[in-house]
Amino acid sequence: MSTIVSGTTAVERARNVRRAAISGFFGSALEYYDFLIYGSAAALVFTKVFFPASGGAGTLLSIGTFGVAYIARPFGAVLWGHVGDKLGRRTALILTIGLMGVATFAIGLLPSYATIGVAAPILLVLLRLMQGLSAGGESPGSSSLTVEHAPDGKRAFYAGFSMSGMQLGMALGSLVFVPIAALPQDQLLSWGWRLPFLLSGPLTLIAYLLRRKLEEPEVFTGMRQRAERASLPIVTLLREHWVTTLRVAVCSGINVVGTIFNVFALTYATGAADVPKPVMLAVVSLGNLGAVVLAPLAGRLSDRIGRKPVFVVGALGSSVSLFVLFSAIDAGNITLVFVAGVVGIGVFYIMPVGVGAAYYPEQFPAQVRYTGMAVGLMLGLLASGFAPALAQAISTGSSTWLPSVWICVGIAVLASIAAVVGPETYRTPTASLGRRC
Repeated sequence: MSTIVSGTTAVERARNVRRAAISGFFGSALEYYDFLIYGSAAALVFTKVFFPASGGAGTLLSIGTFGVAYIARPFGAVLWGHVGDKLGRRTALILTIGLMGVATFAIGLLPSYATIGVAAPILLVLLRLMQGLSAGGESPGSSSLTVEHAPDGKRAFYAGFSMSGMQLGMALGSLVFVPIAALPQDQLLSWGWRLPFLLSGPLTLIAYLLRRKLEEPEVFTGMRQRAERASLPIVTLLREHWVTTLRVAVCSGINVVGTIFNVFALTYATGAADVPKPVMLAVVSLGNLGAVVLAPLAGRLSDRIGRKPVFVVGALGSSVSLFVLFSAIDAGNITLVFVAGVVGIGVFYIMPVGVGAAYYPEQFPAQVRYTGMAVGLMLGLLASGFAPALAQAISTGSSTWLPSVWICVGIAVLASIAAVVGPETYRTPTASLGRRC
């Protein structure tokens, strides 16, 4: 009898981890497609659609609204972390995808500044805040759920699919703007830019149907049965695991490299350097598509040799690759721009990001895993949100990208140090994760 139960359990676990990985992949793809089409639109059209009365400051304001969502992310982290640690990972993930879909679809319906005046940018910022609130729980929830379903020794491989989906969403968020950016200016500014946002409607429905089939991990259902859930996960986190939270926040600062590549490099290349918009959008898309393939492979490598070495090599390599990318942009060397973009983002950058999908939640006990992963990650991402605006402000007038890239290098060094001083978790059984952090 016990043999049959054991066999059934093994089959169910294999099915659950596949569902978790697939759901994490498609959910994160949609979430970051929604999130990143905003970045492309802010860099290419929002200056004229929502900030035409701001003169030369319009570009800075437009890029600045991209970072507004990062203010809401920590609040979303607390909210969805509480829901995920108290009511269930699945419940939180269904709610986050719904909120993101509604906010993104609504942006596509917004009237322009020419139609309703200052109310247009105000509504835009409010909807962007809703996107940020949702994003505060998406990847932390997907990663936590997958890590808890995955077998020991393959946690980073399966969790890497959430990051793979994230990069696919970023690639699609840029790629969808390639034909849009080629439209005549009047069509681009009137209806063309809206299409990527409206497309999120049916995609959200598909993601919702996928997530309805998810099951809660045994570690969560066991906590619920034993009444071991924290009454206020955020309080427990800050009281008992604040050092781990700070460490994860510093590690996740490496995402600054990603936003500099996806947003500021696009703005700089198509403005100061006069690289054609479709060309740079294609570079961004190819770099992120490379990361789609490499994310689970980077996770699998860390399952074999450890989280720390993969994280450090990727963090330092991705920041240094920005020197090559921007130098190639200045030189107008399109071939080198493509190579630097694909290698920098598609190989080096995805290494710490892919590994982090498992490494971050592994450092917390199950009672606060969702909250800890979410709060730590979102605090670190605050710098990422405003990095493009800071880089744009630094480059305005001086047309230099060097200070911004050096900032990325400094952040990569700090993130690497934080990873090195943390625990090595790749050989720790899932049931024992977070006990010594």
